[in-house]
Amino acid sequence: MNTHPHPILEAVGLSKVFAGPPSLFRKTPGVQAVDRVSLRIFQGETLAIVGESGSGKSTLGRLLLQLLRASEGDVFYQGQNISRLSNAQMKPLRREMQIIFQDPFASLNPRMTVEQIVGEPLWLHNIVPDAAARRERVRELLTTVGLPAAFSGRYPHEFSGGQRQRIGIARALASQPKLLLGDEPVSALDVSVQAQVVNLLESLKQQFGLTMIVVAHGLAVIRHMSDRVAVMYLGQIVELAKVDDIFDAPLHPYTQALIASAPLLTPGVKRPVDLLQGDMPNPANMPGGCRFHTRCAYATDQCRRVEPLLENVGDSRQVACHRWSELLRSRTAVLIPPPSAAFTLRRALFEQASNQLATSLNANTTEGTTP
Repeated sequence: MNTHPHPILEAVGLSKVFAGPPSLFRKTPGVQAVDRVSLRIFQGETLAIVGESGSGKSTLGRLLLQLLRASEGDVFYQGQNISRLSNAQMKPLRREMQIIFQDPFASLNPRMTVEQIVGEPLWLHNIVPDAAARRERVRELLTTVGLPAAFSGRYPHEFSGGQRQRIGIARALASQPKLLLGDEPVSALDVSVQAQVVNLLESLKQQFGLTMIVVAHGLAVIRHMSDRVAVMYLGQIVELAKVDDIFDAPLHPYTQALIASAPLLTPGVKRPVDLLQGDMPNPANMPGGCRFHTRCAYATDQCRRVEPLLENVGDSRQVACHRWSELLRSRTAVLIPPPSAAFTLRRALFEQASNQLATSLNANTTEGTTP
């Protein structure tokens, strides 16, 4: 399924149920946020987890890093089952698994300076016990993420959103992690800043040999930086494939709808069908059969009665749909429109920022080797 021989992280039958609100008169149902998810993440790759709000993608990411405890299932990190470890037993592994939070405004302590924020993991994990050496290491990390070292004495309120996110990235890198989770790391930023942060993450991945999990709903971001994509709907993975396969030939109707839902700004271009019918069902009251059948234009009685399982399609793809092969043969699946102007603009900004970053890195390398 992947050229890498061993997964760095593996989930087996992972589920998470959040308890419903308490009631004196009746038992309230829980919310099934993640339902029996099995997944492998390989060394050096970037896996994207996508879906609408409420699909369970952020919950899955936090379960993988044991920031939330699963109701059922196991998580294996480098072959070790970490699902049953206590917080004390997890502490050495926390150094190797870090997270970049979604909101750069809420994830930094306003009472701490940048030096204290970025230096805290160095002190907590006893990586750099000496205070003077720790200050120097913080300055190096700030330079690595594209911030002046002189910013180390400032407070979070003195920075823009993009700069705050860079501080969060520096903090995540401080413990020298092997696995990095980005929980919608650019969704709170404007488009031009998104391009800079995405290209920074891609550069850092190559520089430090990171394995990355990116939770996102921005498809331009996903296509630019991921190797594989897992599409989630109501707590389940409905399609898992290489990024080019997902964008060039999506098999699941929900994946097709997500890709085709990008705004169309081309005059005269119309979508052939209604992409998504209605709203996402209440996760506390899941529909029977295929969970997507209430919104799917191709649903049949079988879809309403029988839950589809993930089946292998070739060596590197999985899809959970009763009718995917039938729709593919009959070519009645949703036609994917050409990229929108907004999508094209984002891609152009990503490429421009990437070229500027590469030029800057080459210039720094040349200066460092000049006698």
